[in-house]
Amino acid sequence: MSFRKVNIVILVLAVVLFLLVLHHNFLGLSSLLRNEVSDSRFLGLEPINFVPNAPSLALLDGKQEEIPVVIAASEDRLGGAIAAINSIQHNTRSNVIFYIVTLNNTADHLRSWLSSGSLKNIRYRIVNFDTKLLEGKVKEDPDQGESMKPLTFARFYLPVLVPNAKKAIYMDDDVIVQGDILALYHTPLKPGHAAAFSEDCDSASTKVVIRGAGNQYNYIGYLDYKKERIRKLSMKASTCSFNPGVFVANLTEWKRQNITNQLEKWMQLNVEEGLYSRTLAGSITTPPLLIVFYQQHSTIDPMWNVRHLGSSAGKRYSPQFVKAAKLLHWNGHFKPWGRTASYTDIWEKWYIPDPTGKFSLIRRHTEISNIK
Repeated sequence: MSFRKVNIVILVLAVVLFLLVLHHNFLGLSSLLRNEVSDSRFLGLEPINFVPNAPSLALLDGKQEEIPVVIAASEDRLGGAIAAINSIQHNTRSNVIFYIVTLNNTADHLRSWLSSGSLKNIRYRIVNFDTKLLEGKVKEDPDQGESMKPLTFARFYLPVLVPNAKKAIYMDDDVIVQGDILALYHTPLKPGHAAAFSEDCDSASTKVVIRGAGNQYNYIGYLDYKKERIRKLSMKASTCSFNPGVFVANLTEWKRQNITNQLEKWMQLNVEEGLYSRTLAGSITTPPLLIVFYQQHSTIDPMWNVRHLGSSAGKRYSPQFVKAAKLLHWNGHFKPWGRTASYTDIWEKWYIPDPTGKFSLIRRHTEISNIK
């Protein structure tokens, strides 16, 4: 074999060897890339809601987003809280954790109820409300009735009740949820807003005038504009009020603005000066919120707080509208567990009888609904 042919053979072998090495390296790199992409933690580098067209259930580090829902549960209204919790749990696949705020003497009763039937698998924490927080900030008034009960003020202390959450939903115990709570949780809040409420002038709620209670859809229904301190706030008396029975809170912003301290300030000033209206709406929990959040709150979808179902025993909405509502709210004197109320058949679908027998429904007659 000539010297030239030997060189050609060596060159060919060198090229073949180079291609084999290159192919091997390429296979190794491909394998590495496949392993990284298939690792479920890869997407966990940032929340999934930064990814365009991401699914509605947000994931972080492979775990479903936790939705804190705060509900106050007093002994005499415990059946309401149970029905509300049951309706939320059965209308969502989201990772809901209930923060049930109550007093020490109710905790054992609540645990017994939650451990029975369809609620035994829910995630919850029972939070004892420290009534000492209210010392010097409220005063006994026999004319105020239920509004003087300590647990009505639990919503003022959300960062204390849910210390590790950045966002939370608060709702009263006289509600039934018919939609997926995830949609309410994702209510957009404008920058600088610590909460989103349902406006009392929205199209989904009829303006209500209750005999002897005055109008309940603007600021003059809750605040005494004869008082100089109120007038100095320069808040228009005709401003549309909002309902604090259901709201979404940005707890990071709440803490940054010291919302709780602001609310406590107005509670104390009312004790000293009587700033709230006594002849109109008569609430002592709504006025501080109206002052602190004046023109500084976002709004929730009106269908997520269809209210005034408890303002009278009659039916104020059509069956179609009630069926379409995402959340029904029996605010007012006629509660769905009471002697006379509207739409009790809807509420009773979610009510779970008390296994201890302490709580029972009061019914004058059986109401037949046209809703199907």
